[in-house]
Amino acid sequence: MSQEIPKVDIVPNTASEDGSAATYRIHEESHTLGNALRWMLMKNPKVEFCGYSVPHPSENFIHVRVQMYDGFSSTDAFATALDDLENVFDTIEEKYDESLKSGKYETWVEKS
Repeated sequence: MSQEIPKVDIVPNTASEDGSAATYRIHEESHTLGNALRWMLMKNPKVEFCGYSVPHPSENFIHVRVQMYDGFSSTDAFATALDDLENVFDTIEEKYDESLKSGKYETWVEKS
């Protein structure tokens, strides 16, 4: 029986004792989510540092390092940033769908 890999976990030996810093591993993701998540985390004034990396191109996961000021929870900031990104993506999808339904957009046809 195979064990299911969680979507997100904390890289072993990277979390501080008070939980204010940790490196999160997100499976099946790339620069697309990593850069957006880093941007959203850095908008939080309680975040001291955030960076992401793709440890190796043949491994299908990213690492996101989060360090907080004043002992705030990095896990709470991480979860909030994911929720906020989901809201941004939902808004973009709604506006895109509205634009398509309106029919008021430019099209371009390539000439042969």
